[in-house]
Amino acid sequence: MYFCTTMVIDEALKAEWDALIKRLEIQFGEGIEVEGILLLIGLQELGQGYKKLSKDEKLDVLHIAFCALLEPFGYYKFTEYDADGWPHWEAVTTLPPLKPGEQKNLTKRAIIDYFKEMDEI
Repeated sequence: MYFCTTMVIDEALKAEWDALIKRLEIQFGEGIEVEGILLLIGLQELGQGYKKLSKDEKLDVLHIAFCALLEPFGYYKFTEYDADGWPHWEAVTTLPPLKPGEQKNLTKRAIIDYFKEMDEI
């Protein structure tokens, strides 16, 4: 029974993911991938508009995206904006050990939920 339930969830997630990708490709061009979506979310949360980022800043923006995405799941809590306007979160609880497929599905689910919350899909 678990296998069947998992397959239904995976199929539903895949359908929602494919719909989101189609919508994002209309705005940002074909071939957008998870890392690009995470950068978009991180930049949105940073709220400073477009600017050229260093490699370290890109990593920081990806971290912002993950914190923002995992906050609704109870893993992070927003604490403040620093003097430079960068948002900060604190870890509330650690993520359980996840297999690569589970990690991928959690990331996709969080991204889908983020865009639903933003009324983008």
